[in-house]
Amino acid sequence: MKYYFLIFLFSVISCTNRNNENSLKKIEIQKVIVIQPLGNFELEQSKKVLSEIRTINPNVVLRTNIPFPENAYYKPRHRYRADSLIKSLKNNIGRDSVIVGLSHFDISTTKNGIKDWGVMGLGYRPGTSCVVSDFRVSAKNKNQQFYKLVLHELGHTAGLPHCKERTCLMRDAEGGNHLDELNGFCLNCKSFLLKKGWKLI
Repeated sequence: MKYYFLIFLFSVISCTNRNNENSLKKIEIQKVIVIQPLGNFELEQSKKVLSEIRTINPNVVLRTNIPFPENAYYKPRHRYRADSLIKSLKNNIGRDSVIVGLSHFDISTTKNGIKDWGVMGLGYRPGTSCVVSDFRVSAKNKNQQFYKLVLHELGHTAGLPHCKERTCLMRDAEGGNHLDELNGFCLNCKSFLLKKGWKLI
């Protein structure tokens, strides 16, 4: 009888351990976030982004400023091509990292058949690099809007698409600036990011 009881007990413990292992596998380890200021991006603003990102991921690194890559400059509009910046940035990190470039200069990409469409940020979904610019943010709420931009583009690199919720950080700007209307990630987007290891309240 004792023998059968031990077999039963062993089976229950192994099933419980298996279930715990499966639930742990569902939550990924969040990647190291590398902050890369570009050109003359201000150190104080970089440090502000660093401290804010630490609230969602303690594994964040602030690098020293680097020059904009020459091949990313679009002379006719005196701005930088966001897609070229992203391609250049992704070559400077390891597999366990994602990098976000910070810019004061205007940036652009090709969108909706328009060759040079000005944007506040760009990030591939999913991806390992993104870039944001404060050129188009409101001077009144500059730091707050800029951080929302950073989260939006990092959300894309994690795999999130644009969201239809009007107050969600993943809302598409659609050529405007709605950043002051955004309160945070909606429940669906938040749930997705929690599974990616983001530390969201």
